Amino acid sequence: MIPKVYREVIDLGDGREISIETGKLAKQAHGSVVVQSGKCMLLCTVVSNYKQSPVDFLPLTVDYREKFAAAGRYPGGFFKREARPSDGEVLTMRLVDRVLRPLFPKDYHSETQVMIQLMSHDEDVMPDAMAGLAASAAIQLSDFPFECPISEARVGRVNGEFVINPTRAQLLESDLDMMIGASADSVMMVEGEMDEISEEEMADAIKFAHEAIKVQCAAQVKLAEAFGKKEVREYEGEREEEDLAKKIHDMAYDKVYAIAKAGSSKHERSAAFEEIKEEIKATFTEEELEDFGDLVSKYYRKAEKAAIRDLTLNEGLRLDGRKTDEIRPIWCEVDYLPSTHGSSIFTRGETQALATVTLGTSRDSNQIDMPSHEGEERFYLHYNFPPFCTGEARPIRGTSRREVGHGNLAQRALKGMIPEDCPYTVRVVSEVLESNGSSSMATVCSGTMALMDAGVQMIKPVSGIAMGLISDAESGKYAVLSDILGDEDHLGDMDFKVTGTADGITACQMDIKVKGLSYEILVNALKQARDGRLHILEKLTDTIAAPAADVKPHSPKMITRRIPNEFIGALIGPGGKVIQEMQKETGTTIVINEDPVTEEGIVEILGVGSEGIDAVTAKIDAILFKPTVGSVYEVKVVKMLDFGAVVEYMDAPGNEVLLHVSELAWERTENVSDVVNMGDVMDVKYFGIDPRTRKEKVSRKALLPRPPRPEGSKSRDDKPRGDRKPRNNDKKED
Repeated sequence: MIPKVYREVIDLGDGREISIETGKLAKQAHGSVVVQSGKCMLLCTVVSNYKQSPVDFLPLTVDYREKFAAAGRYPGGFFKREARPSDGEVLTMRLVDRVLRPLFPKDYHSETQVMIQLMSHDEDVMPDAMAGLAASAAIQLSDFPFECPISEARVGRVNGEFVINPTRAQLLESDLDMMIGASADSVMMVEGEMDEISEEEMADAIKFAHEAIKVQCAAQVKLAEAFGKKEVREYEGEREEEDLAKKIHDMAYDKVYAIAKAGSSKHERSAAFEEIKEEIKATFTEEELEDFGDLVSKYYRKAEKAAIRDLTLNEGLRLDGRKTDEIRPIWCEVDYLPSTHGSSIFTRGETQALATVTLGTSRDSNQIDMPSHEGEERFYLHYNFPPFCTGEARPIRGTSRREVGHGNLAQRALKGMIPEDCPYTVRVVSEVLESNGSSSMATVCSGTMALMDAGVQMIKPVSGIAMGLISDAESGKYAVLSDILGDEDHLGDMDFKVTGTADGITACQMDIKVKGLSYEILVNALKQARDGRLHILEKLTDTIAAPAADVKPHSPKMITRRIPNEFIGALIGPGGKVIQEMQKETGTTIVINEDPVTEEGIVEILGVGSEGIDAVTAKIDAILFKPTVGSVYEVKVVKMLDFGAVVEYMDAPGNEVLLHVSELAWERTENVSDVVNMGDVMDVKYFGIDPRTRKEKVSRKALLPRPPRPEGSKSRDDKPRGDRKPRNNDKKED
């Protein structure tokens, strides 16, 4: 039986559209859709178990995968099968998860899985911009308890005009690349990179994307209505005891408020809050704790959160005693590690990041191999968050999604300030050694200083700050918090990270937890972030004012040379013999790439000592050397033969030519050694290719004065033509 297909179309303008379709594929899933734009097709399925999980959180898994078959390609590796997700796929998973998770009820704990797969790829469509739409549309067709439809859209700006879901080619011309996630009523997530734009421009981009998202949310509602919206499933929610909640609130609120107002370190207040909770538990019998012990902890956390928020809204004070716009003490240091190419320490309060920089050739670039994108990164940043940085002991099972996401944010913050003519591949690694407040922003700051310490000529230094927001809808009060603590991240209504130079924003990441946040509050928060960012930037430039003039003595030096493509083979040699011998003899690394635009070879020469680099450049000069007809060159005898001497151009070692015995002197030369010997240096004149021998011709005698002829003698040309013996090619007269 032919399945009935339901379809909605969203007009993006410029002849582009997105369609949402259901009813044909994966019908045993609780919800499934195919989202298509051009030839790009995403299949999204959602399933949620009907039995509640015993955990006290939503076990939601968002999985995004790109199938190589979608682009008509084979996966790499021995097994030729898709394996662990790439960083690009992980970043898309995080973007979708951050928007979906807050819209499930807090007491819904069923195992839930959202799977999004790229099934067909289009070079002109970036699939990650449609992943959020696909996930939400599939959920709308299910019976999940989910607050409202959402969607995500990418916004770029080309020639001053905003563009929704730009192509990768358009992004190359765009001065911003932002992904916005929102419902029809509220913006919920923002992440992106920019070319030093203002706070107002960033808000305008968010507004533009939100208008497009409203249309996408309406299309999901229409599709669900046409398909037949299912009744929301019933589930066993968390137990609630209002009287118990009020009792615990009354017991805890004032005590928590007093401790929070005192201002103390993380460990001190954590111990004090734990003591209050234990005192409250002690007022209940063992039987009561067995019956509702979990509720006691839950209601205590609510009372603690309320007290801390009220302290900030009422008195403008925070957990550690700071005012809302105050930054924690900062100290910095550069050149801490003696053997790295660059290093720095950035410490802000109880957060510390140690950054290192490594310089290499294009061979060290980060290779991107995804069905939707192939390329390489000449600047990349890795972020490590070990458990000891928060005083914990837990298993380490590879790089976490969080580490990938935080590292990507810091990389996007810095990459625009790496000059295009930087000859190196640059890798920054951030080791987070302490964490209480944004370690990703500490990574941006330490990364900036380490790059300058390494001698990377950054266009401008970059700093970053994590901000928070506490608001009360009833009273209309709100407080924007600069440089938030880890605890403030959890209890606030918005947390956002902003990075930039003194002249504008370079990257941001924002999660908004309240509905209907006004753009006025958003812009005010961004402006307060700018003040904090500039304060931190001053601390960085006090430590290192400008990039080091040169790389460190033990760091590799690099130069690049461009050579015509026809000389690449000569430089490599048969089987790579020439280039391998050069690298061995000079202690350098030589990498050759071809530029398809200019049809030239780009030669990268990397070495610690300048002697080795100079030797390689001399060899390249020799290979490229082309003598000019009529010019005079200094040469050296390198080989003696019976019929001449092999000479080497002094300006091009290794470039040799035969100086024939007949060109040594005007007089007849019986033995070559009568005129020149091994090692002799002389001048010769270059005549180009001799048409008779078809070999290059140089002459020593051409630069010597011609001896006078004996008196009365005649040259061959002086003889009458009739006296000459006819040659084979002379024409005979009839």
